[in-house]
Amino acid sequence: MTLALTTLALAAVGFAVPATAHASAGCNAAWPGRDGNVRAWKDWDCAGGLLGVTAGNDSNWSDGSGGFQGGAGNAASSVMNSGYVGGKDVVAFYYFSNYSGGYGCLKPGELYVDDLTRDHFTDGHSMNDNILSHQWVTESACAAGSFIS
Repeated sequence: MTLALTTLALAAVGFAVPATAHASAGCNAAWPGRDGNVRAWKDWDCAGGLLGVTAGNDSNWSDGSGGFQGGAGNAASSVMNSGYVGGKDVVAFYYFSNYSGGYGCLKPGELYVDDLTRDHFTDGHSMNDNILSHQWVTESACAAGSFIS
């Protein structure tokens, strides 16, 4: 009985270690410190390819200009706010281009969202693979309930 319990406990630890190691290797490892940028990745946990990086706004993630271009539109599964704190330090992500449709706001203190499947725009749509534009705003520009984490 003791041998069976020991084996079971070791097996449980073996399954827990990769999950912890994976989390630390993703968005935590990608965190650059406060460098003034917003970033997005194709997959969860800041993996699968960086879609874009910019200190500015981008009105259309699917066009050929700005920090996010071409294949970045409707492709993000994780996002990061490494912007400077103060003033317009919140990133508002939008369902449509030109900063329209529903939105979700990421405060600088949240650092990143590693899995957008659990977040929704203010219009109810899932944020995962649905971002088409973003802009830097003040916290007061975001409605209650629009903050993502």
